[in-house]
Amino acid sequence: MHNERFDVLILGAGLSGIGAACHLRRECPDKSFAILERRAAIGGTWDLFRYPGIRSDSDMLTLGYNFKPWKNPKAIADGPDIRTYIQEAAKEYDLAKHIRFQQRVKKASWSTEDSLWRVDVEVTDPQSGQLSTVQVEASFIIGCTGYYNYDKGYEPEFAGRESFPGPVIHPQHWPENLDYQGKRIVVIGSGATAVTLIPSLAEKASQVTMLQRSPTYIMEVPNEDVVADFLRRYLPDHWVYRFARTRNILLSLLLYKFSRAFPAKMKRFLLSQVHKSLGDKYKEENFSPAYQPWDERLCVVPDGDLFAAIRSGKASVVTGQIERFTPQGVQLSNGELLAADIIVTATGLDVQALGGAEIELDGKPLNVSNRLCYKGLMFEDLPNFGMVFGYTNASWTLKSDLTLHYLCRLLRHMDKTGATVAVPRNKDASLERLPFMDMTSGYIQRASAILPRQGAKYPWRLYQNYLLDRAMLAHGRIDDGIVELRRGRPLQR
Repeated sequence: MHNERFDVLILGAGLSGIGAACHLRRECPDKSFAILERRAAIGGTWDLFRYPGIRSDSDMLTLGYNFKPWKNPKAIADGPDIRTYIQEAAKEYDLAKHIRFQQRVKKASWSTEDSLWRVDVEVTDPQSGQLSTVQVEASFIIGCTGYYNYDKGYEPEFAGRESFPGPVIHPQHWPENLDYQGKRIVVIGSGATAVTLIPSLAEKASQVTMLQRSPTYIMEVPNEDVVADFLRRYLPDHWVYRFARTRNILLSLLLYKFSRAFPAKMKRFLLSQVHKSLGDKYKEENFSPAYQPWDERLCVVPDGDLFAAIRSGKASVVTGQIERFTPQGVQLSNGELLAADIIVTATGLDVQALGGAEIELDGKPLNVSNRLCYKGLMFEDLPNFGMVFGYTNASWTLKSDLTLHYLCRLLRHMDKTGATVAVPRNKDASLERLPFMDMTSGYIQRASAILPRQGAKYPWRLYQNYLLDRAMLAHGRIDDGIVELRRGRPLQR
């Protein structure tokens, strides 16, 4: 019995995976493809995370697809709305028949002899739960798996954890029917998840405390785009979407550039805005990080909901070191006890590359952490493999759309020239190899050993700049002398 074979195999049916399939439909309609999704539903992050208040930390006018206008008046959208948006895109492009649910890629092996990928897939029977393994073949793979482990989040060891009698919950696995009405909750963490959780939990809990080891920069943004909402009354949705998207791209780029060029001024501005929002509830030690703006990603709070919860007295922020958990709550190193009925460990993600799949090149294991990343989307010396990895300083989908458009251009160029293999080659042995992302966030630092590397110069450098990437990916040459395009098996080197 022959294995199923596709022109393109997409790994993951989240925001990027569904986007990849839509781009193929639009730009390479003759290509056969399948989407392998390990879970039982589309949506990725936006289907997995179900904690209270789950929402985007980017505006939807840039987190949305470039081909599908975001029409909801909420610019900062909640998880269910984003999930609905992804489902709508899948329906509009008739993708249901292409998605294989509960199929987890275990290993992808490239054969130079046959110029194709053989992919081992673990299939879960939806009725019995029994596992079986099948193999599919593909000429090209696009990895849309994100960058973290869906099975577990990152949780450091806490002394005395077993002594605390109440629930200890990581937001990645929020219990569906958790009753926190009138409870005292301590949320450990200061990132986007904690900032999102606090105001939502405060609506029912008696007291919510955000316990942070160190502060994060927080910026208030409007929950609705009043200009876009006004223009929608008079102009077509796609005109308004294009205008608002372009404006927000430029504003976010200017904000980032200003932050890097004048960090002290940007820090003063951000802290002054928090002080203005909190009034006498403001304590600088809780909101003034030791690092500079955009050394880590900014946290956004729509319409200042976090600040409103703090002003009300239902929420508070404490900066300190955890000594241990106790039967009463969390003991800090300064002796302070934070009483709790529930502890939430919003301590971050467990980062992994390519959904944990093994990669082989002609039967030999390949470690992507040893490979340079070409234009942020292909790997050095790895044929016919694309990866979607979004921006750290802007919306994920901005880079996703550019990446997928480039890969479609590449596939069309291969068809036009008769090439069956595309592989980036680094011809500069002296090229300095740098960490894939130059941010100080804990989850980035923990992942440095498993993520690919970037080079010190073009086209191996990640610029985190939409305008530069647009010029490079949407308009740059495919046959640039770096990507080797060939037919069949190459000559022996």
